[in-house]
Parts: sequence; structure tokens; C-alpha cells
Amino acid sequence: MKVVIIGASFAGVSAALAIRKKHPVAEIHLIEKQETIGYLPGGINRYFNKTSESIQTAEFISEQQLIEKGISLLLNAKVVSMDSKQYIVKYEKQGATFFMSFDKLILATGSSQWSQKILGSDSEKVLKYKFLPGVLQAIKRLERSDKVALIGGGQIGGEAADMLLKKGKEVHLFERMDYLLFKYFDEEMIRPVQAEMESRGVVFHFDEMVEKAIDTDEGLLIETKKSKLLCDSAIFAMNVRPDLGYLDESIQTHTDQTVFVNEYLQTSQADIFAIGDCIQVQYGVSKDSFYIPLVNNAVRAGLVVAQNLVEPTTPFVGSLRTIGTKLVDYYIASTGLTEAEGLFHGQSIAVAHVQQKSTQFSGCEKICGKIIFEKESHKILGAQLISKANILEKINTLALGIQMGQKLEALYQKDFLYHPYYSNVIDITNQLGFEGLWSDTDEN
Repeated sequence: MKVVIIGASFAGVSAALAIRKKHPVAEIHLIEKQETIGYLPGGINRYFNKTSESIQTAEFISEQQLIEKGISLLLNAKVVSMDSKQYIVKYEKQGATFFMSFDKLILATGSSQWSQKILGSDSEKVLKYKFLPGVLQAIKRLERSDKVALIGGGQIGGEAADMLLKKGKEVHLFERMDYLLFKYFDEEMIRPVQAEMESRGVVFHFDEMVEKAIDTDEGLLIETKKSKLLCDSAIFAMNVRPDLGYLDESIQTHTDQTVFVNEYLQTSQADIFAIGDCIQVQYGVSKDSFYIPLVNNAVRAGLVVAQNLVEPTTPFVGSLRTIGTKLVDYYIASTGLTEAEGLFHGQSIAVAHVQQKSTQFSGCEKICGKIIFEKESHKILGAQLISKANILEKINTLALGIQMGQKLEALYQKDFLYHPYYSNVIDITNQLGFEGLWSDTDEN
């Protein structure tokens, strides 16, 4: 069996490794348009925060590791077209054109950072660092920049703001919504983090959509309907888009140009699969599908596609949009539905808030938690945690509970480690469970 994978980022690499394990004698080819593989998207933050000596060391896998697994790696090769009926892909490398046949094809080309809506977003002063070449350029320009604009207030924008503050830069963040990280947090939960960033110097431009980025002799002029800002450079931190210019017409797509796949990640052609940022995924709470370009989704899809390559046996369960990061001394984590999204949920929802100290002896940082659940059934729908103590791993417990269809009654009885120096008498995840039950009780 000859398997060709287009794209060697997280989805493509995880698929290749899983296929090698499940099909030891399969012929596996990874085609990648970049000159290198394995770059970690957050590597620039590690570099500027001095947790990586070299940007080149910020990688999740090396070429040699793939070669040792017997995986053929074709770098600096761009797939330009495909013929799903003849089972052939066409690619270009160093100015020459080549063809490769396949038995099974996996589309894992990931996504690109570009915008048709922002005039001038292709300027060299508008930095994009999803791939290593862009990172190397961004490092040089950011070192010379005193004033930097961030276009987008999601996780990428928040982490970039944190990094630039530590570098002593003047930071302006533009976001079309009215608060930070709106996809993952409700406003009252993220407010302390936002206030801390503001006190350290971040200038927020909420309810402002960037329309133009004009390259001038004086710098880069950022324009919205409300304001203009002259800065030295900008970081494009908006949503990415699928990179699928090579598709033929027999592959069915959605209106947002993502590839249509069934629950087994098969496209409209049975021997062609799509994973990662190429597809929409089922949102685990609502069961609708959305474009959720997260690394954890890409990796899990890569593992599942290996299971279904010969015979469809394992449905992809989708995503709860689980994230976690650290911004200005705050650890923040979220999974599942937000309260704001609950307006569109089929059943009535309820919420509960919890505050507790991290531990009695080894730290006294406050943990703020929020749980979202169905009012009648008590089924857990979402959770958010914020603290100056490291609570990131706890969101995984809550995500698993949602994925398994747990209710508040099961969550508050969840077994947990207790040690006076390392944990609380009652874990924050348990407390969220029974606080939700109590909030729904009327003693009178």
C-alpha cells in the first residue's frame, strides 16, 4: 500500500507515524512545501522569553526521526494539482514538475495566514510566523521595532502581547469583538487578565476591525473605521485559512473552502482523506461542525485516519476547543461551551462560579473557576479556569468529563489525589460540580 500525505505539519506527521505503526510495510511519502519541518508555532515566544537558545531548536520532530521510521520525506515540494480518478498528484520542486501515484491520499496541508479583507496584509512589515522562514524575518524586524500592532485578540494575539511586553515594546492590540479571547472565555472570567495587561501598557482597540495596513516611509499605518495608528511593525494574529489550491473538482468542499469529510475523515472520494486545518470538525457540545484550527485537533485526526485507512472503523469524536496558556502571570484554560454561546444551545443552561486557594501550604494563589451545564439534565457543557497558580492540567479533567457526557453528580464525586502540600481538601473540579448542583437548589 502506497500512502501519500500532502503536508508535514502536526496532522501529517502524526498520521505518518501512526500509519507506520499500524501498517509496518506500507510505503509512506510525506510531501511538504517548506524547506524544513517540525517547527513549533509558539517557538518565537520561547525564543524571546529565553527558554530556547535557538529558534531552530523549537521543533516537535526532526527529519532524521521520520527517516529512521522509514518515512520518505520530500521537502521544498509544492503540490499544484491532483487527479483523484487517476490517483496521481502533481508537484513542483526546484522549478521542475513531477508526478506521484498513490493508493491512499491524505490531505494535511494545514493553513495559511493571509487575509483578503485587510488591504496591505502582504506587507513585509505585517509579520506572520506560522513557519520558520517567517519567524526568522519576524525576529529581526521585532528587534528593531519599538511600537508594534497586533491584529487579532485570540490566543496568538494574547501570547504575542505578553511576549512583546517582556521585550519592553509599546503594544497596541486590535480586536473586532469587545474583549480578549472571546471564543474561549466569558468576559467576567478574562477581565482580570485583560486589566493586568492594560496596567502593564497594552493599549486595547476593541470593536475595531483592521481594514488597511499601509506601508509608508515613516512606518506601517494601521487603519480602522475608528482610528489610525502609525507603528513600526504589526503581527498578523487572526484566524488562519485552509491551504487547498491544489484540489480537483471531484473533492467536495464547504462554503468556507474546507474539505467535506465523513465521520471517518474520508472525503467524497473513498481513498482520499483530509485532516487537520483542511477540515471542519464536529464541535463536541453542539454536534455541529466548525472550523477549529487547533494543534490538538490536528494530532488526534492524524491518529484516527491511520485507523480508518483500509477500513472505516473509528469515528473522529471532534473537538471541545480545549486550550490553555499563560498570560502576564495568569494561567488560563477553557474547554467546551461558553455562557455567551449558551444562548444558541438547544437546552436551557445554567452556570456556577467557584473561588478557592490553590493549596494550604505550598501556595495561596486564588483559583477562579466557572462551569456551564444544562439546567434540567445537569450535563456538563463547558468550563473555564484562571489563576496565578498552574491549573492548566485540570482543564483536561473537565474536558474528559464533557467528552464522556458526565453530569454534575458524577463530577463532584470524581476521585482525586489529596496531599496537604500539593492539593486542596476538595479539588477545584469537584467543587465546580457540587457548586453547580447547589446553585440549582432552592432551600425554600
